[in-house]
Amino acid sequence: MAKTPRTWKGARTPSGLKRVRQAQRRHDVLGPRRSAAKTYVAKALTLAANPAEGSDTSAALVEALSALDRAAKAGAIHPNAAARRKSRLTRKVNAALGGATVQTSARMTKQTSKAAATKAAKARIAAGKSTKAKGAQTAAGKARAALSKTARAEAAAAAAAAEASAAVAAPTKAAPAKKAAAKSTTAKAKSTTAKAKSTTAKSTTAKAEPATAKSTTAKAKPAATAKAAPKKKAAPKS
Repeated sequence: MAKTPRTWKGARTPSGLKRVRQAQRRHDVLGPRRSAAKTYVAKALTLAANPAEGSDTSAALVEALSALDRAAKAGAIHPNAAARRKSRLTRKVNAALGGATVQTSARMTKQTSKAAATKAAKARIAAGKSTKAKGAQTAAGKARAALSKTARAEAAAAAAAAEASAAVAAPTKAAPAKKAAAKSTTAKAKSTTAKAKSTTAKSTTAKAEPATAKSTTAKAKPAATAKAAPKKKAAPKS
């Protein structure tokens, strides 16, 4: 409590007095960070406007951007305010240097082409699919996979070589093969003609046999009937 309550216009309650103490501690911690960020920004602007000998404008710009990031991380300034101030500072430095680009971060970024980027993206997708399908692979499993790939490649090369050698040797062996094929076809034709002749002979003999049988039966029937008829008795003489 203040000694002169009539003239005291600040906090009076214990919670209010605690808030005052917290704000003072916060100001003591965050104030230097805000001040450092402003100092580095001003230094970068002055070096960009009046470049001195032995001074590195890009290094000063990096220090200013880092100071703004630290201030935003600690809560001294809002993150959106830090981003806005960084953007404006970078544009001013680039304009002061006559349009020359300045490295805006401590880490160097690699410049890759579109083809390389698409290739890397496809490789990442394939790697993700393989890990999803097979799970985490050990070093021994990867070694076995590599060996199987090399074995398949060698087998494919050997097969291609064998096909090439067979294609080279095929014309020399084609004529005997054709003769053998022609002989086999003629032999088959002869066998088919012989079979056809035998079948026709069999059919003719089969047709002739029933006719002869029918004629013999026809001749035998009248004789049998004549023999089977009873003899008539002679009439008595008067």
